[in-house]
Amino acid sequence: MTLADAKTRKLTDIIRNSFRVRKNQEPLYVDLGNNLARISAPQHLLIFGRRGSGKSCLMIHYLSKARASGVLPIYILADEYKKLTYPDILIRLLLTIVEALFPHDRLRNRLFRRGRLRASAKRLRQLLDLADVAEVVEDRRSDRKRGGSAEVGQGPAQVAAEMASSESVGRTSKFREEKIAALERYLSDYKKAIEEAIQRSRFERGCVLIDDFYLFPRQYQPDVIDYLHRLLRDTDIYLKIATIRHRTTPSRNYPQTVGVEPGEDVEELNLDRTLEDVASTQQYLGGMLEWMAIEAGLSDVTRTHFNADGLQALTLASGGVPRDFLNIFVHAVEAALDSRAERWLTPRFIFKGASRLTYQTKLRNLRDDADDVTEGLERLFVDIMRFCLDEKKKTAFLVAQEETQQFPREHDLIQQLMDMKLIHVVEPDTSAASGRTGRYEAYTLDFSLFMEPRRRGIEHVTFWERDKAHRKKGIREAPVYSLRRAGEVFDGGDRISPEEYLEAASAAADDEARSPQAVQGGLFDET
Repeated sequence: MTLADAKTRKLTDIIRNSFRVRKNQEPLYVDLGNNLARISAPQHLLIFGRRGSGKSCLMIHYLSKARASGVLPIYILADEYKKLTYPDILIRLLLTIVEALFPHDRLRNRLFRRGRLRASAKRLRQLLDLADVAEVVEDRRSDRKRGGSAEVGQGPAQVAAEMASSESVGRTSKFREEKIAALERYLSDYKKAIEEAIQRSRFERGCVLIDDFYLFPRQYQPDVIDYLHRLLRDTDIYLKIATIRHRTTPSRNYPQTVGVEPGEDVEELNLDRTLEDVASTQQYLGGMLEWMAIEAGLSDVTRTHFNADGLQALTLASGGVPRDFLNIFVHAVEAALDSRAERWLTPRFIFKGASRLTYQTKLRNLRDDADDVTEGLERLFVDIMRFCLDEKKKTAFLVAQEETQQFPREHDLIQQLMDMKLIHVVEPDTSAASGRTGRYEAYTLDFSLFMEPRRRGIEHVTFWERDKAHRKKGIREAPVYSLRRAGEVFDGGDRISPEEYLEAASAAADDEARSPQAVQGGLFDET
């Protein structure tokens, strides 16, 4: 069996097609973690996972199976409503839920025509349409008055125009508050309408599946999830929300507690596989690849298609993310065939494949999900790379647990970079060498940042190996990155983009590799 045979080509085609997750198309889903049973259970559920961890695939797979088990699924993709403001986001979600409960056969539809459910939908649609009209009127009025102030110049006339503009904005704000108040007044009516609809339907229960919830603006997330949880609590319809952990705010405690607490109000399902336990993650991802290979008529593919270090290199390059693991595998096969190496995949081709996915895709995802922290996150990412690759010459770094308490905002930013797969946690609780007291979290840079092109002159921390004391190699010796520094950089660091920094770093690495003093040998070097 070689990388060029027809069955391997079929496998890569199967993998490529598996990336196209669509609501109206059954995905190829591999349930190695018993996640289907969790999402099927009659409970409210928060599903956490990084991009590519399988959140959407799980939801769409369940969507295709739910009706057969007596469950009415209502699927909502947050991307369709992410540009709305609050409370219009919530109104649109409620409309989708209510209208999905309308009976589809003509007889029962006629019976529902004057029912509580129809009245609720009509009220919500009027509220949504009225909001659009009123806010446009207010905005136009405000614009005209601002334009008038430019003509009258300085003085009392300008002050009067500015006051009128402020009043206009105030009226818009007041109108939004009235919409929210209306939603609260009718919450019990919506709840009763939903209960009646599911009881009269042919389904035992229902579920509301909200995919990519993190795309909603973070300041509105607690309000949206709080209302939906109160609406569906103690009904036969259950809320299932898929999101990225550190780009989600499920609750807010000021000026009053709003939202839900994972593990208390809602159950939690974590789809993330990390590099904390490389062997376990490798076994999981390898099992997924084996299962997909069966569809192509292959068996034991993790042994026949990889050399001794290949599968581990693929696990490390993917950061433990299933979609990245499969994507890099496909690109690695292409890289090997381009080099006319048909026997098997080696780390060299794995990292070449990873370079075709690269950090650029992850940065594009960060920008696609743009919010008010995106620019600062990019500055922070550049500074972490500079700290590791230029200053300390190591691929891993530590964060003091004591500082995570002192600087919670900065710690959350580090976690967001981890959720965007630009860095990876390798040890959540470790000590440090060289007399440094306290406990630390340990992270590694993504392998695409230093393996292709290969960065020489730095220490590649091999955290997946163990020393004589059975501790992860190189972790305790890693440098400590200050969260105080992180905050300063985030608030106003260099304007250099990650691409500009890495382009300069790659050029320097090439020059270093060509120099007579270049040190040969290193991580996963092959003969």
